Amino acid sequence: MELETMRPNPVFDADSYDDAVQAFAAVADEIEVKVWGGDWCKDCRSQLPDFAAGLDAAGVPAERIHHYPVEKNDDGSKSGPKVEEYGIELIPTVVVERDGEEVARFVEDEPEPILVYLAERL
Repeated sequence: MELETMRPNPVFDADSYDDAVQAFAAVADEIEVKVWGGDWCKDCRSQLPDFAAGLDAAGVPAERIHHYPVEKNDDGSKSGPKVEEYGIELIPTVVVERDGEEVARFVEDEPEPILVYLAERL
């Protein structure tokens, strides 16, 4: 299942994020990007479309980007695919893995856009 919020923002200005786009382009065929979010989530709706556009600009193959839709339970906890396995408590959460090992993680309210935050850690 795909997240609607991971549809690339058509007006994303990749030139403004060239360093981050190039960092992802350099490892596009080596990484797996795992995205937990919810189309109902305000933070996901505001952050994920630009991230998706950045991945697109970097040429990260679609088969290397995995979507994990999350639901919010009545007690505020999250449920969905691999939520427990990866310790997902807030969304959006994005995990970048190389060779099955986590190399970077963005969680909901970091001070930089997802693309920039993760690129600095690649």
